[in-house]
Parts: sequence; C-alpha cells; structure tokens
Amino acid sequence: MLAAFSLATPGRAADPRPPLVVAEAGDPAQLQRRFESVGTLLEKSSAARQIEASGVPAATDKHTQAKETYRRAQAAFASGDHAGAAKLLSEASLTMFEAVRAAAPEQVTGQKEEGDFNRRLESVKALLAAQKRISVEKSAQGANERNIRQIEDLLAEAQRLAKAQQLSKARSLLDQAYVMAKSSISSMRTGDTLVRSLNFASKEEEYHYELDRNDTHQMLIKVLVEEKTGGQMDAMMRGFLERAGELRGQGEASAARGDHARAVDLLERSTAELVKAIRNAGIYIPG
Repeated sequence: MLAAFSLATPGRAADPRPPLVVAEAGDPAQLQRRFESVGTLLEKSSAARQIEASGVPAATDKHTQAKETYRRAQAAFASGDHAGAAKLLSEASLTMFEAVRAAAPEQVTGQKEEGDFNRRLESVKALLAAQKRISVEKSAQGANERNIRQIEDLLAEAQRLAKAQQLSKARSLLDQAYVMAKSSISSMRTGDTLVRSLNFASKEEEYHYELDRNDTHQMLIKVLVEEKTGGQMDAMMRGFLERAGELRGQGEASAARGDHARAVDLLERSTAELVKAIRNAGIYIPG
C-alpha cells in the first residue's frame, strides 16, 4: 500500500516528508498514484500554503525547484522511463521538505517541539502512575521502588532541561523514562500471563506477546544502556546480549516450524538475558 504524506494540522508546522514506501518503478499504476500524491503536496497542501505565506526567498526557491523536478518526472514517465520518474518524484518530495523547513519560523518550530514534549510528558506520567498501581496490585512495591525512583529522577531532569529551553535533551530523557516504565509494566504483567496460559487463545498468540516483550527490552537496551555507556559495553554485557540474540533466533526458528510452545520458552529466556544486561549497566528493572 502506498504510504500517505503528512500535512500540517492547525497550529503545527507542516511535515511533508516523503512516504517511507517508494513507488515501484515497474508498476505504472502505483507510480501514477504517487504522482497524484506528490502533485497535491506541491500545489494544494498546507505545506505549499505555508511556503507561499512565509515570503522566505530560500523557501520559495526550493519550492520552485521541487515543482521543476516534478515536471521532469512527468516527462520521464511519459517517455517510458519509469525508474527515472520514480527517482525524480522522491527527489521532488525531499526538496519540498527542505522548502518547508526553510519556511518554518523558529517560533513555530519551537512551539511544536514544546507541544510534543508536553504530550510525551503526560504519556510518561500516565505510564508511571500505572506502574505504581500495578506494583501495589502485585505487592511488589519494594522490588520496583528503585526503578520508579529512577524514572521520577529522569522526569524531574527532563522538566528542568525543558524550562531551560533544552528541549532536545529533555525529550531524550523522556524517551528513556517512557521505555523504562513500559518495560517494567510488561515484566510485572508477564508473571500472571505465563502462569495462566489459558488467557491466550493459543501458544501462537502467547508467542507474539513474548516477541513484543522481547522487542521492548531490546528497545530499553538501545535507549538506556547505550545512552548510559556511550556504546561501550563490557565483556559480561556483550555475553548477555549475544546469548539473548541466540535464544531469540532459536525461538523464531521454532515458531517458523510451528513449535510455538518451544518458541515461547526460548523468547522468555532471551528476555531474561536482556534483563541481566540492563541490570549489569546499573539500571534496575524488575523481571
């Protein structure tokens, strides 16, 4: 399916980044749909209106360049050069994105970043509240106290940085807190789910749950551990991660053969290795 481009909503800067899925050069029908999408982006979208209203020479020049590239893409398509047309369409979209960036006033950009930060902050606060509630339900307040305190510290520092207008750094800390809380909640919920496996319609459904839980912990490794260690991992941590990768690979292979019961066991063991790696970095998470 062809991905749609993004248009700005009222009060927010336009985001006309090209679709992640590029039209296949060998599919004329799909390429024609891509022409329609990019044409709308260039001529009728809120992004185009933003550029016209800005009066910024650099933005209007880029906009003109994007439209010229689009016309070249049309000519290539008409001559039967579908590969060339697809390439020029992507180039036109990228140039349009550059035009919008040039047209966006710093004030608008700053307001968008601040709005994004505040929405993310509320999401993390909601997750943290859920984590605390589930800790009480599981009588696991003591086990989760350190994790909760780390998240609260991250939130406090993120808000301090936001007040100092260091929104990029503040958002990075929020993302760490978000993944940390999500992982903790996932770990606390897992015990009940695995014990009462009848909660799942099938072992295949349970496998997909474990796959998502493993993905969450891998995300935590990426966001937290690499941030904390600067990408430098000691031999023990590398060992945990290598073992986790091996177990996950074995789990996916078992699932491909239809043995989802074994796949669930292997993925659970893989996630346990990821938990060890995270704790080895000095970050406590339950599990």
